[in-house]
Order: sequence, then structure tokens, then C-alpha cells
Amino acid sequence: MARAAHHHHHIEPAGEALADAARRALETRGEQWTDMRSAIFELLATDEKPSSAYDIADRLSQARGKRVAPNSVYRILDLFVASNLALRIESANAFVVNAHPGCRHDCIFLVCKNCGETTHVDDDALTAGVRAMAERDGFVAERPVIEILGRCAKCA
Repeated sequence: MARAAHHHHHIEPAGEALADAARRALETRGEQWTDMRSAIFELLATDEKPSSAYDIADRLSQARGKRVAPNSVYRILDLFVASNLALRIESANAFVVNAHPGCRHDCIFLVCKNCGETTHVDDDALTAGVRAMAERDGFVAERPVIEILGRCAKCA
């Protein structure tokens, strides 16, 4: 599953529980949980690797028997990122579901250049240092994203 690996000390929601948490988070923001948003979230939550908007649009088009435009998928993915339901891996122009929609951390991704596996880890001490460095330069960091490209344990 392409959910970002999250190192919390409790069980991560999955399946219907994860979708319910995402729906509640979106509705709390005053947004609707439409059939299209639900379908995109489900695909994102069950993917083995990060997904691009084009991949999702292709799979939705096949499943629905009619073309789904990638720009429509991008708009929903942008909403998911803004609502903390999904995380964007900049280097891959792809997305993973946030396994904890109510939890906001700065993003540290370990991205395997070989197989594409992506792990999201939290290290608030590290990202606090990044934020402090930015602040010393007069820069206000909104949400640091650190991507470390390399090879995962399976590919090393």
C-alpha cells in the first residue's frame, strides 16, 4: 500500500476506517466527500507506490468506462494535500495517502530510485533544525519537505 509509513505508537487506520477519517477531516473543512473524491482516495490508499494524477486518471477512466481528465484528479489531489489527507512527493510528482489525516508533521521522505517505494518518517527534531536554519536566513518555512533519494533495503 502506498500509504506513507508513519512511526506513531498506535495502530494506523486502514481501509474503511482510514476513508472515514479522511471524509470527516474533509467535511470539517466545509468540503464535500463526493463519489469522485472517495474513488481517488481509495485508489491512493490502496496503491503500492506513490501515484501520479495521470496514473489515477487512467485507472478511474478504465473503472468508470469514461474518460476522467488528469486536471480534475490534480484538483482533488491538491485539495487532499491542503486538507492533510495526502502528501506530495515532489521529486516523483506523485502522491501518497496520509495514514493520519488529523496529524500534521513536516515531511521527510525516503524515496527508492530503483523500485519507487517511498517511506514517510517523522523526525520533529530534524525538521525543527531545518525551520530554525530557514528562520536565521529570514525565511518563514510553511511546511518543510525533505526527500532523500537512494535505494530501499530490498534494492540495496
